[in-house]
Amino acid sequence: MKSESPASSTKRLVTKLLFAVVGMFAFGFALVPLYDVICDITGLNGKTSGRYEMAAETEPVPVSDREITVQFLAQNSAGMDWAFGPNEAQVTVRPGEVKVVSYKARNPNDFVMTGQAIPSVAPNEAAQYLKKLECFCFAEQELQPGEEVDMAIRFFVDENIPEKITKLTLSYSLHDITDYEVAVEGIAAR
Repeated sequence: MKSESPASSTKRLVTKLLFAVVGMFAFGFALVPLYDVICDITGLNGKTSGRYEMAAETEPVPVSDREITVQFLAQNSAGMDWAFGPNEAQVTVRPGEVKVVSYKARNPNDFVMTGQAIPSVAPNEAAQYLKKLECFCFAEQELQPGEEVDMAIRFFVDENIPEKITKLTLSYSLHDITDYEVAVEGIAAR
């Protein structure tokens, strides 16, 4: 029986390790799209869809006397120090009824900041029935130093929402997406 030389065994080990590294790197890139597909299929994470589009003449109207409570929550991600929260803790809606609510945001800093709100809905299966016609989460929000704004959401709950769902929660996580290089250049130019 012929034994393998230490050099060839090391070469084979290095080759296997390189393939493992390349495989892990590729898997890391595939995770985000894979996660989005899984969330779309299963409704996990309460990810909401984007803007709900409809013809202007087909504005939704209440279809029943059934009432659904919609709660509103807000949280800031790490490093985001804006004052941010809903103006109303909850509202009651009837399926098909269009509601407008708002969140308040204030930039307490002495420099311009840009934020992006990411929505989620609980319970997860309710996400597909919450239809946002307008939402501050569709665009970045840039606030000047000390600026305070009310940001609106115009939505309705689809009439096909299951009877067992009587309450849902719309939560926003606010993230700092300020381009700090541009912000520093602006401060330096003063």
